[in-house]
Amino acid sequence: MTQAAGPTPSEIVRGRLAHPVIDADGHFLELMPVLARYLASEGIDDPVETFGHLSSGFGSTQFERLSPAQRERQRAVRCPWWSFPAENTLDIATATLPALMHERLPRFGIDFAVLYPSAGLTYPHLQDERLRGAACRALNRYSAEIFADHADRLTPAAVIPMHTPSEAIEHLEHAVEGLGLRAVMIPSFVERPIADVAGGPHNVWWDLYGLDSAHDYDPFWARCVELGVAPAAHSGAMGIGFRRSITNYMFNHTGHFAAAGEALAKALFMGGVTRRFPRLRIALLEGGVHWAVGLFADVLARWGKRNIEVVGQYDPRRIDQALFARLVERHGAKMLAAIGQDRGFAMPLAPQAGEAIDDFAAMGARCPEDLRDAFVPSFYFGCEADDPMTPTAFRRDLIPFGEQINAVFSSDVGHWDVPDMTDVLHEAHENVDNGWLDPAQFRDFTFANVARLYTDANPRFFEGTRVESAVAELLAGER
Repeated sequence: MTQAAGPTPSEIVRGRLAHPVIDADGHFLELMPVLARYLASEGIDDPVETFGHLSSGFGSTQFERLSPAQRERQRAVRCPWWSFPAENTLDIATATLPALMHERLPRFGIDFAVLYPSAGLTYPHLQDERLRGAACRALNRYSAEIFADHADRLTPAAVIPMHTPSEAIEHLEHAVEGLGLRAVMIPSFVERPIADVAGGPHNVWWDLYGLDSAHDYDPFWARCVELGVAPAAHSGAMGIGFRRSITNYMFNHTGHFAAAGEALAKALFMGGVTRRFPRLRIALLEGGVHWAVGLFADVLARWGKRNIEVVGQYDPRRIDQALFARLVERHGAKMLAAIGQDRGFAMPLAPQAGEAIDDFAAMGARCPEDLRDAFVPSFYFGCEADDPMTPTAFRRDLIPFGEQINAVFSSDVGHWDVPDMTDVLHEAHENVDNGWLDPAQFRDFTFANVARLYTDANPRFFEGTRVESAVAELLAGER
C-alpha cells in the first residue's frame, strides 16, 4: 500500500479541531535484527528463546510446536497469531521505523504519541530473573536510541519489570535518569508460584502490587512520584481464569486487557495505594473504560453496605434466635420434622475469632467522598478508536457524584486491530458524529485527559514537543 494523495479522513477531522490530539497508546514494532544486537550485548543470543519463559498470561507460547493431541492433553492455551496488519506494508514500515512514523503522524490526525513496544510487552513477564532484566535493559536502550531524533512528536515507553520493588526501582531509575525516557510501562501483575501446593504450572497466583502483595511496593510508587513518572500497565490476561481456550484466540483475547486492568486497579484502590500516594497517576491501557465506571460504582456500593461502621449488622450473633424459633413454629410446619428440636438459625461461614472484618481498612475512607478522591484522579483508561463504550466515561448522569472518568485516546497503531493508521482519529470522532460525545468531551478524550495524566506527574513532560504550548495553555486555564 502506498500513501494516497490528498488529506486523509483523520487529517480532515484534525483540521476541524481547535486542540491538538495526543495518542496515549500507539505501538512500535521492533526490528528484530537491530534489537537482537541490543539483546546480544546483554547476553541474550536468541531473541525467540525469551518467549519460552513467559508467564501464563500470554497463553502457551510453544503452542505452534505442539500437535493437536498435545494441545488438548496439556490444555495448551491458544495464544496470539497474525498480530500485525501485514497487508498494509506502509503501516508495517511506519510502526517499525521511527522516522517514517514521525513523518506520517500528521496523516493520522495525531500531534504527539506515546508509543509502547510489541514483542517487548512480554519482557517484564519473563520468569527467569537474569533473562528478564537483560531483555528489559536491552529494549529500553533500543527504544531510547532509535527514537532519540524524534522526541518532538514521539516518545517511547520504557518497560519496567516488577517481580520485586528493588528490581522495579533499579530499572525505573536506569530508564528515567540513565536513558532519559519519560514514559514507563509496568506489567499488570507478577505471576508467582504457590510454594506449598504440588502440581503443574497452574498452581500460581497473580501479585497486583497492592492488596495482599508478596512485597511492600510503596518504595516503588514513591520513586515514581519523585521521578515524575505516571506508570502505564499494558498486560493481557490470556491464559488466566476463563480465557483458556485451546482452539480460539479471539475467545481468549476478548476482554483480556480489561480483566487485567480491573484486577490491578482494584488491588491498588482497595489496597490503599492511591490513598497513600494521591499524586500517583496510573494508566490502564487498551481495555476500555466501561469496566472502570462499573468498578467505581461497585466499590462505592459495597463500602456503603459493608464498611466497618455498618458491617456489624450482619453478625450472626445479632440474630434473635428466640424470635426466629417462634416464626419457625408459626410458618415452618413442613420443615419442623426435619428440624427437630433445633429451631435456631446458623450461618456455617464466618470469620474466626479475632480475624479482621474490615475489608476496606486499607482504603482509610471515612466517607464516600474519600473513595471518590482515591479513584477518580488516580486512574486513566486507554480506549481504542473503535471502542463504542468510550462515552460511558462521560455519563455524569449515571456515574456517582456526577463525576467523569478519565478516558484517554489510544490508537493502538501497529497492531492487527488497526488495518489503516490514517483512519484512527476519524474512527474515534464517530462518537461525536453519532451524538455520543460532544466536542468538549472529545477534547478531553483526545487531548486534555492525556495531558493531565502526564503533567500531573511531571509538569515538564511535554517540553520540546509539538504540543508544548497547547498543554501549557490548558494547564494555565485550569489553575
